[in-house]
Amino acid sequence: MLKIKQELLAGLASALDALAPGAGAKAAFESPKLAAHGDFAITAAMQLAKPLKLNPRQLGESLRHALLAQAVYQRWVCDIDIAGPGFLNIRLKTQAKQQIVREVLQEGALFGAAPGKGQRVLVEFVSANPTGPLHVGHGRQAALGDAICNLLASQGWQVQREFYYNDAGVQINTLARSTQLRAQGYQPGDPTWPETAYNGDYVADIAADYLAKKTVYADDRAYTASGDPLALDDIRLFAVAYLRHEQDLDLQAFGVRFDHYHLESSLYTSGEVDATVQQLRAAGKTYEHDGALWLRSTDYGDDKDRVMRKGDGSYTYFVPDVAYHVSKWERGFTRVVNIQGSDHHGTIARVRAGLQALNIGIPAGYPDYVLHTMVRVLRAGQEVKISKRAGSYVTLRDLIEWTSRDAVRFFLLSRKPDTEYTFDVDLAVQQNNDNPVYYVQYAHARICSVLAAWQEKESGDPATLCDADLSALNSPPAQALMLLLAKYPAMLSDAARDFAPHDLSFYLRELAACYHSYYDAERILVDEPEVKRARLALVAATAQVLRNGLALLGVSAPQKM
Repeated sequence: MLKIKQELLAGLASALDALAPGAGAKAAFESPKLAAHGDFAITAAMQLAKPLKLNPRQLGESLRHALLAQAVYQRWVCDIDIAGPGFLNIRLKTQAKQQIVREVLQEGALFGAAPGKGQRVLVEFVSANPTGPLHVGHGRQAALGDAICNLLASQGWQVQREFYYNDAGVQINTLARSTQLRAQGYQPGDPTWPETAYNGDYVADIAADYLAKKTVYADDRAYTASGDPLALDDIRLFAVAYLRHEQDLDLQAFGVRFDHYHLESSLYTSGEVDATVQQLRAAGKTYEHDGALWLRSTDYGDDKDRVMRKGDGSYTYFVPDVAYHVSKWERGFTRVVNIQGSDHHGTIARVRAGLQALNIGIPAGYPDYVLHTMVRVLRAGQEVKISKRAGSYVTLRDLIEWTSRDAVRFFLLSRKPDTEYTFDVDLAVQQNNDNPVYYVQYAHARICSVLAAWQEKESGDPATLCDADLSALNSPPAQALMLLLAKYPAMLSDAARDFAPHDLSFYLRELAACYHSYYDAERILVDEPEVKRARLALVAATAQVLRNGLALLGVSAPQKM
């Protein structure tokens, strides 16, 4: 059906060019507001009416006749209705809709994928400072980042996943001092325990392993402790490596991997931060005021100029961000996506202003941002705010242990990133239709059980379903399911373009509901061989699309439940 759609679009483009040269470049089909109105809608007559100075309905009639005169429309279209001021509603023949089943079965795991673009994109996400376990907010970011990477890869992008973190600074110093105090026998609640110190049990675990002179291994570093409770720098390096290892375990439990880790400290040691500041000064985009160095960020749309270097000589936090993005650009990533918490909103204008002020060819919208809100967690009807392990928040590993990796991923991807989300632990473990991930996975398992029964009873071979006679798929429930399957590639393309994995989760829920309705309406393993094979082909195609979509979200597609 997708090939048929492309043929029909080419026919539409030809007809539009005949009416107005060049108009064919904008040939497009839309989805009718109501399924009863048809399968595709065309609004071109209303768009062209004004420049052509013609009545839109009359123009619509002319376009309708031109389309129906084409061989491709005669082959695949029942009729084209004209409605309102010039809407054209296309009704496809049943055999046109049936072709989607064959296309899905032939393309398999590649159905919905686009050919390679030969273009690279860097997606930075999670990027948590190693000062504690990953919390549920990091979990939302990990799910978003991984799914967006998968979506972009499905549409032909060469994707690099990057984790950027600060291994120095105030927070790391606080971690080191907290660990040192634990190693010296102090604990939260003691009169000398600082208010700013980290209180979680994980700090005591770090201190114990440090005193035991253990070696810790993380994806990007390894370190052996000296065991000296007075060696603060040694404690700092050990604590960072320890928590990077812990974060790796969190991410492994969540099924998330990274291609590269980038350290904020490297931007200073390499001289990249100083070089960036000097470039901005040389470009005349800075000035001195009240002992500080300022960036003329208002020249690039910011609401006020920003301090780059404070009076004490230290840089404000957005300066290394600018240097970091110069590094991304110089590494050849002309497309960059940053996934961050909504508290980073103020950084966007500053970073982009700094990049524009450098005048090195970076486009104005660089980088792209996806901002997400934090997550509330409910358990037994009560909000959970504290983890014994972390001391002040619910960790990602807590959430996975309470529910499952599949549930956490699907739930965190079920809403737009910038909307508030409440994760209901009790709902996530329910095995009923109220649980969205269970509902979708059950649809897949239900199909697998039907196919298994057919294979066991009749030694049926699913590979042969590609050749099934599909003419029996003519009922309204079957046609509704086929039309929804046909929407998958365009939905996937749009979700990748808009960085919107929630659109995929919505689609999968809709597809599961459509399948359940079809299953309730028509028995699949009927006596008539050709009818049975046609229906098996349809449900096998449905299982394939469910499996493809779940894989992009990082969620499993079980065969039994």
